[in-house]
Amino acid sequence: MRINRGVHRVWAYVRSAPGTYVWLAVLFVTTVALHHMSPEFEEEFLRQRSTNIHELSSDPPRVLVSSALWIDSGHWLPYAVLYSVFHAPAERWLGTGRWLAVCGVAHVLATLVSEGALLWGIRHGMAPGSAVDTLDIGVSYALAGVVAVLVYRIPEPWRYVYGFAVLVVYAVPLVTGRTFTDLGHFSSVLIGFGCYPLVRGREKARNPKETAGVPAG
Repeated sequence: MRINRGVHRVWAYVRSAPGTYVWLAVLFVTTVALHHMSPEFEEEFLRQRSTNIHELSSDPPRVLVSSALWIDSGHWLPYAVLYSVFHAPAERWLGTGRWLAVCGVAHVLATLVSEGALLWGIRHGMAPGSAVDTLDIGVSYALAGVVAVLVYRIPEPWRYVYGFAVLVVYAVPLVTGRTFTDLGHFSSVLIGFGCYPLVRGREKARNPKETAGVPAG
């Protein structure tokens, strides 16, 4: 009976954040597909779905969507944990529509900032011309934005502790590594903090049963 109750609670939690777990299911399928590709084919396949400068200049809507459906590391389980810890609570709190808005804004704007910085670096001789075809896919920009926006879910004074910790976690790689992806992640955090207008009126926690039973947004 305890097992049944546990399964019921897990299923109720999944139903309370449908967007999160549909996205996670898609990532599971695409990750399994990657494991059946040869290394050479996988690299070229992902490059065509990457938000690199070359692909963005030819078909930005396609790659901005497709890049968020693949994990270049090939490891799905860590993302299952991260999605459950950050995305699911954010979706339950904000509703699916607003949660998707945060994800979309962070993913798109951070991509444009990071690739814009890379393009500037290429034009000024700070990066090789071949960088226009660099591999840049994944869900980490959206995740960083959601991690940041959750600061508004935490009561004071812990809100400031959490916000400072998030800034440190994403600022250290930017200072030490200074790659375009580090810039993208840090930009995503700032964008997430800037999504306050989307969280106004959502100070109280959403009821999981209400979220599961009524389309959110």
